[in-house]
Amino acid sequence: MPETIRSEGAVVGSKVSAVELEQIKQLVASGVYLNTSDFVRDAIRDNLAAIKTIKYRDIDYDTAKKEVMGYFQERGEAYPSDIEEDLELDYKLVCQIVEELKREGRLELL
Repeated sequence: MPETIRSEGAVVGSKVSAVELEQIKQLVASGVYLNTSDFVRDAIRDNLAAIKTIKYRDIDYDTAKKEVMGYFQERGEAYPSDIEEDLELDYKLVCQIVEELKREGRLELL
């Protein structure tokens, strides 16, 4: 007999409205989900993926400036929000560095 592998998990209880439960049951009945638990697990995964934890690296200004310059050299142009996300730097810091690079003539003004 093949061995069954089970992952450890926790049971989480939650109340839903009658309307929500009926909608979930309809999805299960139509075959979109195996059962109510399958729906809940999928909804949790979707929400966790959609909610992005913002983490910033704690680096000094000069290092951040070098990284931002390198980012522009590699890509040519970018929005500060892209730099913030890709380099994991604080948005205000990125904006400050971009403005300084413009003043220094290291970045073209668009």
